[in-house]
Amino acid sequence: MPAFPEAARTALTDAQLRRNLAHATTTIRAKRAAVVGELPEWEELRLAGAAIKDDVLQHLDTYLVQLEESLAAHGATVHWARDAAEACEIVARVARTHGVDEVVKVKSMATQEIGLNEALAERGIAAWETDLAELIVQLGHDLPSHILVPAIHRNRSEIREIFLREMAAVGRPAPSDLTDDPFALAAAARAHLREKFLRARVAVSGANFAVAESGTLVVVESEGNGRMCLTLPEVLVSVVGIEKVVPTWTDLEVFLQLLPRSATGERMNPYTSTWSGVTPGDGPQEVHVVLLDNGRSRALADPVGRQALRCIRCSACLNVCPVYERTGGHAYGSVYPGPIGAILNPLLRGVGHDPQTDSLPYASSLCGACFEVCPVRIDIPSVLVDLRAQVVDAHRGGRPTPETVAMRGAAWALSRGWRLSALTRVAGLAGGLVGRVGRRRLPGPAAGWTFARDLPTPPRESFRAWWRRTDGGRTGP
Repeated sequence: MPAFPEAARTALTDAQLRRNLAHATTTIRAKRAAVVGELPEWEELRLAGAAIKDDVLQHLDTYLVQLEESLAAHGATVHWARDAAEACEIVARVARTHGVDEVVKVKSMATQEIGLNEALAERGIAAWETDLAELIVQLGHDLPSHILVPAIHRNRSEIREIFLREMAAVGRPAPSDLTDDPFALAAAARAHLREKFLRARVAVSGANFAVAESGTLVVVESEGNGRMCLTLPEVLVSVVGIEKVVPTWTDLEVFLQLLPRSATGERMNPYTSTWSGVTPGDGPQEVHVVLLDNGRSRALADPVGRQALRCIRCSACLNVCPVYERTGGHAYGSVYPGPIGAILNPLLRGVGHDPQTDSLPYASSLCGACFEVCPVRIDIPSVLVDLRAQVVDAHRGGRPTPETVAMRGAAWALSRGWRLSALTRVAGLAGGLVGRVGRRRLPGPAAGWTFARDLPTPPRESFRAWWRRTDGGRTGP
């Protein structure tokens, strides 16, 4: 992926994309505002959620051991994965052990983060997405562009065309008379997925939360596909980020109020599935839990950025972000787009290695809307500013960028009064020239600054000269 400015410039040329995004984010914002406004204690809930998450992060080692012990006591097999490669290999090994060439999946950001679908495909195992939006993205050979609504950049007509063109190649075809009515599209997806649910022997999920005291994993969703994946197959593999732990069931109560209101603008999720290991005769009879690091320890070590690990993946920050609304999620080059992606990706990957990652902390106007809506009070603007400093520090000592040269020049000029005085006289002369030729654009590398703004004409007389001539304004011109 190119750096964010280049990718965003391309996205801004897509008028259909901007219309789709504006309609969807406006609708979700309004729904969220309505249900949040019903709770006079909303701010207290946000504070409680932040406090619980901070306690988990401060004692993560203890809670993870407790979670592992609780899961094992209920018959689950716990695996630890340091990175994406280890996690993918664990899932593939389980699938190979059972001799399957396909798995069904619950929507999971963690499995997208590690590239699980692609890794399984390389090993001859097809991974079928069962969330409706994820199915649209998969059939369209596309990438998700939103945490909650991965196909937010598609409209109904585009979805109809994808279903008609692609479904038959991978399963039950869409009806030939399919319309773009939402009910008809959902019915086509349901019929297509039903045979996969009934045939699959292995399922893969993530988890929204993992309760340490009871070894309970929790998935919240809106369509019922998650419930099908979590109950029908013989084997279940859950890939869970290590930051998803909550200490107790009482703590879970806070997040089950925060998440649905912030995410879909609902008072509660239509489906909340919980499971603890294996229950004889009910549900999967073999359960594996992969506890995933993949850069989370690096983020945890950052004193400012670790608060990003509070994130409960609600996507409220995306829905209020003026940058995201105009560029969409693909410009961020990650499964984590928007304001949270602009901080989470550099924290997980580290800065100073990849121009695309280094560009993300600058993908913001720092308006602060993301912090105002975050249900766990992640101060995204402060983390963005800190990450910008880290990006600059990571490149010190190397080949200077044009910006570095400009800043060094400014430091040189401003460090001595006589230098500044001389430069203001030169600027006055330049102002006269600019006034005569009418130029409003800077040349060369500086042209980008005046691409969307006029170059102000420097005054012919500097402030210092005016001060001397008028005795500090006490005499007339």
